Amino acid sequence: MDIVRPAAPRRKLVRRGVIGGAILAVALTTLGLARLKPAAPEVDRNTLVLDTVKRGPLTREVRGTGVLTPEDVRWISTATDARVERVVVQPGAVVRADTVVVELSNDQQQQASSDAEWQLRAAQADYETMRAQLENERLDREAGLARLRAEAKQAALHADADAELERQGLAAHITREISRTSADETQNRMKIEETRLRVSAAAQESRLAAAKALVEQRRAFRDLQRERVDALRVRAGIDGVLQQVSVQAGQRVAAGTAIARIARPERLKAEIRIAETQAKDIVVGQRAMLDTRNGLAAAHVARIDPSVREGTVTIDLAIDGALPPGARPDLSVDATIELERIADTLSVARPSSAPENGTGALFKLSADGTTATRTPVTFGRASASSIEIRRGLAPGDSVIVSDATALYQYDRIRIR
Repeated sequence: MDIVRPAAPRRKLVRRGVIGGAILAVALTTLGLARLKPAAPEVDRNTLVLDTVKRGPLTREVRGTGVLTPEDVRWISTATDARVERVVVQPGAVVRADTVVVELSNDQQQQASSDAEWQLRAAQADYETMRAQLENERLDREAGLARLRAEAKQAALHADADAELERQGLAAHITREISRTSADETQNRMKIEETRLRVSAAAQESRLAAAKALVEQRRAFRDLQRERVDALRVRAGIDGVLQQVSVQAGQRVAAGTAIARIARPERLKAEIRIAETQAKDIVVGQRAMLDTRNGLAAAHVARIDPSVREGTVTIDLAIDGALPPGARPDLSVDATIELERIADTLSVARPSSAPENGTGALFKLSADGTTATRTPVTFGRASASSIEIRRGLAPGDSVIVSDATALYQYDRIRIR
C-alpha cells in the first residue's frame, strides 16, 4: 500500500531552484571575467630605452657605410693578344709612370714589326728612285729647251740678216719670208717646250707627293707596330700604387684585357651606400662627416648614383680637408650626411617602428615613472637618430623609444 508524501514535490522544486541559481551564477561570473581587461604586464626598467620629448632645433641626417676609394684610378690593358711572361711588380708597390709592371710576348707581333720596317725601307727606296728618274727627265727637258732657245735665236738672226739683204737688193723676197717663217716656227716650238716643262714639273711634284705619302704611311704603320711591341712591356702609365694584378705568368690574354690597376692614394673619396628609402632627400653639395675610426673628416656630396642596387644608392663624398692618419684605399668608413636644419620643433629619439610622416604609438611614462600608457602619436620629418613629433606628445614627456611592438596589445604596462 502506497503512502502519500506531501513534502516531496516541494523539495524537488527547491532543488531545481538551487541548481538553476548555481548555473546562473557561473554564467554571470564567466561573463564578468570575459569582460575584464588583461592585467598590465611588468617590464624591467633596465631593458628599456627612454627619452624625453624636447623642443628646439633638429638636424635631419642620414647615415651609411662604405669605403675609401682613389679618385684617380687607371686600368692597364693589353694592346694585342699575348702571353704573360713575367709579373715584374706585385700589388702594393709604389710605381712610376714608366715602371714595367708585366712583361708579355707575341711572336707574330714581333714579325709584324719587322715586316713593317722592311716595307718602310722599300717605300723609301722607291721614292728615291722615282725622285732620281724625275730629276733626269727634268734635266733632259731643260736641255732640249736650251737647244730650242739657241735655235730660235739663230733663226731670228738669220731672218734679220735676210731682211737686211733684201732691203739692199742682195736677196730675194722669198728668201726673207722663208727665214722669217723658220724663226717663228722655232720660237713657237720653244714656247711649247717651256709649257711642257712647267706641266711636267707639276706632274713630277704630284708623283713625288704620292710616293712620299706612301713612305709616310709605311712609317706610321712601322711606328704602330713598334708601339705594339713596346706595349708588350706593360708600364704603369701614372705615378701611384699598384693595387691589383689580374694575370699570372703563362696565361694568355686577349687584346683589351685589363691586367692591372694603378691608383693615386693621396687623392681619395668615399663611396657610401644609403638605403633607398633614405636617399630621396640627398642632393649634390650637402655637407657630410666621415668617421674612419681613427678620426673625422669633413666632406660633401659630389655624386649620386642614378640607379638602385640591392636596395641601396651609392653616394660619392668628396673630402674637403685632410684625412685622419691611417686612411687608405678600401678602408671601411661611416658617413653622416646632413639633409637640413629645422630651427624649432618637437623631437624625440627615433624609435625603430616610427614611420616618417606617419602615425604610430609610443608608451608614455606616468609622472612617477611606475607605469606607461600607450599613446597615439603623429610623426613628422625623420633623421638618423631623431624624429619630429607633430601630435600626441608634449615637451617634457618621457617615452619608451626601444622596440616595444610586443607590448602594443596592452594599453598600459607597469615598470619595475
